[in-house]
Parts: sequence; structure tokens; C-alpha cells
Amino acid sequence: MKNLLLACLLLTSGTAAAQSEISKYEPGVTPEGAIYYLPKTALRIAVQVEKTTYTPGDFAKYAERYLRVYDVSEEKQFKYKITNIGFSTFGVADTSKCFAVRFDPKSSATNVTLADDGTLLAINSDPIVIPEPKNFTAAPKPASENPRKYLNEEIISAGNTAKMAELTAQEIYEIRESKNMLNRGEADFMPKDGEQLRIMLANLNHQDNMLTSLFCGTITKDTTEHVFVVCPDKNFSKGILFRLSEKLGIVDPDDLSGTPYYLTIEDLKTVHAQEADPKAKKKDKISGIYVNIPGKIKATIYNGAKATNSYELHAGQFGNTELLSSELFNKRFTTKLTLNPTTGSVAKLDASQLK
Repeated sequence: MKNLLLACLLLTSGTAAAQSEISKYEPGVTPEGAIYYLPKTALRIAVQVEKTTYTPGDFAKYAERYLRVYDVSEEKQFKYKITNIGFSTFGVADTSKCFAVRFDPKSSATNVTLADDGTLLAINSDPIVIPEPKNFTAAPKPASENPRKYLNEEIISAGNTAKMAELTAQEIYEIRESKNMLNRGEADFMPKDGEQLRIMLANLNHQDNMLTSLFCGTITKDTTEHVFVVCPDKNFSKGILFRLSEKLGIVDPDDLSGTPYYLTIEDLKTVHAQEADPKAKKKDKISGIYVNIPGKIKATIYNGAKATNSYELHAGQFGNTELLSSELFNKRFTTKLTLNPTTGSVAKLDASQLK
């Protein structure tokens, strides 16, 4: 942020022609005072995509013959799906709304705070600090284990893969029979207590799963996050936000291998069009500080024709601007102004008249 300590202050803005002239300047301190922007509201859409990886086992071709498990693929496969869509907003400089703050000996000393991009945050007050979105952290992957270490000497010594698969299937059936005997209380060596029984069953289940994975393969899952930023200036219907391919994940918007996800922006018309006030004083027209009166919009995400997520929010670029009179900032008042950094609206205004 940039803190600008202005010894004296006249808050001014020009007509539409003057605004376009000012907009070519960089925001910040100038010989005349300071230049600032009002913000417009950007949308941050965070899409979490889960990748499922299937890795075939060494005995995948024998799964149906020995374990009666059907449709086991012998090829490695990938599958992607969306697990969550997060939504948040933040403010960016609206260069079409550029205004000036100038020195004037009639004004009291004022502390003006600008964001790094030049948007006005506060006057004589601490700005609102919006926490940065947390970085996405995927869940740690469990340590992988080689199921071959559970093969006994007889299986390893088998002359070919088919024989190894047959002996491994026999081992799996023996493990399952042992589990059934323990559960029925008919095993030759029953555990002494429930905890010992639980440990024995857990070990047998793990061996069963490891050896079965040699036939049925293994499945691992990993989640990544993709962030899309949109800063709409008008209504639009079903613009392509991204495409998702089940086999490739997020792909380019023009890649027809992916299913399109659309974004629609609808202005809810909560703020009326701005009209000139013929009763307004000429001085008020050319002095003061501008703030946003944000309008309300509806953002909807579609998967094809189906709406999956919908959000309503206020956006500075869909409303109007309002002029706060420079009388609030003369020496008769101690005025504190705080703006919403996302919409540019007044978050807090405290004008206390000096005694």
C-alpha cells in the first residue's frame, strides 16, 4: 500500500472528458496531489479436479479365470472429475474510474491510503485488509507398497506367470478361509482377547488386499486445483470458462475433447441508471471524492445445460458512482472514510465536527 500524507487537500474530479484525460496518468503522488482509481470486482473461481489412476496388476489377464473377477483392464487408465468449485471475489483497479486529489490550504491534513494498483482504500483511517486465499494443498498420498513381497517361495519359484497366478489365487483363498474361521471362532489357534483378534484380522485383510491387487490392479487418487479469474463488465450468457476431459483433465477452451463448462453473468438491476441532479451545486459537481454504488449480479456455472453453481454478489462495475462532498473534508470536520476494497463502496464513514 501507499500512504500519502497530504498537508492540504482539495478533493476534485472532472467531467467525463476530464476523466479520460486523467486516466493516462499513473496513480499515486503528483505535483498537484494524488490520483486514484476506484475498483471493479473480479471473480476467482477455483476448480478442484480429482485424477483417478488405475494401474493393472501383474496377473490382470488371469483375474477372471482364478478369481472370477470380470472386466479387469490390462491397460493403465486415467479418469478426471470435478470434486469442488470454490468462489471468491477481489478488487482490481478500474482505469475508467480515475479521479484526482489535489492540495488545498483550506483542507485539513489528510492521510490517503492507496492499494498497490492505485485503488483508493481509505482516508484518515486504516484500510480493510482482506486475507489472501489459502494455497491449495493436496492430501498426502499414502505410501505405496509392493504386493510382490507377500508372495511365498513356492509362488516365486513357479516356472511361468500363469502358474504364479494360480498359486497366488490359492493363497488368497486360504487367507479368506482363515478369516472366516476366526470370525466363526473355529480356528485352531484362537486369539486370547478381542484386541488380538482385531490385529490378526487386520493383517489377514491387508495380505488379501495386496495379493488381490496383483489381479485387480490398484487405484490411486490425486487432486489438483485450477484457478480461473473473470472480471465481467457486462451481461453475457454461457461463455466457456473451461473444458474437462475425462481422460485428459482440464483442457483448452477450444479443445473439443473436453466437456464445456460455461459461465453466465446476469445484472440484477439493483442500482438504477445514474441521472444528473439539476439541483446539485456546481461546486459539488467538481469537488469531493467519488465512491462506488455497486450493483448486484448473479454468476452461474453450467455443465452443459445443467446449472451446477450459482452465486449472487455485488460488483462495482455494475453500479454507479456517487460524489461525497469536499465539505466533509474541510477543517471543521475530522472525517474518516474506509472503502470496501472489493467493490469500492463505503464500508465506514465517520465525520465528526470539531468543537
